Amino acid sequence: MKPKKNPNAEIGRNSSLYFMIGLTAVLFVTWQSLEVKIYEKESEVLDVVEVVDDLDEEVPITQNVMTTPPPPPPSAPDVIEIVEDIEDVEETVIESTESSQDLYIEDAIIKINDVVVEEEEEDISVPFAIIENAPVFPGCDSCPTEEERRACFNQKIQEHIVKNLNYPPAALEMRITGRVFVQFDIDSKGRVANIQRRGPDRLLENEAERIIAALPKMKPGMQRGKAAKISYAIPINFKIQ
Repeated sequence: MKPKKNPNAEIGRNSSLYFMIGLTAVLFVTWQSLEVKIYEKESEVLDVVEVVDDLDEEVPITQNVMTTPPPPPPSAPDVIEIVEDIEDVEETVIESTESSQDLYIEDAIIKINDVVVEEEEEDISVPFAIIENAPVFPGCDSCPTEEERRACFNQKIQEHIVKNLNYPPAALEMRITGRVFVQFDIDSKGRVANIQRRGPDRLLENEAERIIAALPKMKPGMQRGKAAKISYAIPINFKIQ
């Protein structure tokens, strides 16, 4: 028995091949459509300028003010009369203020008794080491010799510093130590003045100045039989034990 259809004319034989070709074509068209770039057209901007030819400007109306012309200058006379100067004019004589050789000035005689000579006291600070008589600290009056009074003065200064020293709490907390050099004067009235200090920290310097300012009034030092100002220097050591 013969088949009814021709096997070469079967339509579904190559259907898978056709499907792949169609799918490839669709994907290619889709890819090309996504890659297409569209640019916006540049918009043209036109500047429109209006020019107005007719400018109506109101011009104010002015009036001419008529002023009277100035009078003409006086004319010169036809005949000029010459008048003689009859009046006498007194001349002023200016005398010279310079002295001549004929002028004699009497010598001024001044008596020596009339001249008062005032002695000007010089404010000179004498160092403690070379002053003739050192200041006397309260409590050192009983020392018989000058050397003993000087030793007593130094000892009393040391005792005063140890007794009145208060370590600054801030410096103690920060562990600040060091030596403060203090120099001061004892004036002609026995008072402490002109305190100068130099140390490692301002807290220690202020405490050293406070201690020296608290010194009592003393008997002033003597130089050539007169009260004199002396200078004294001492180091104060701040140490934490």
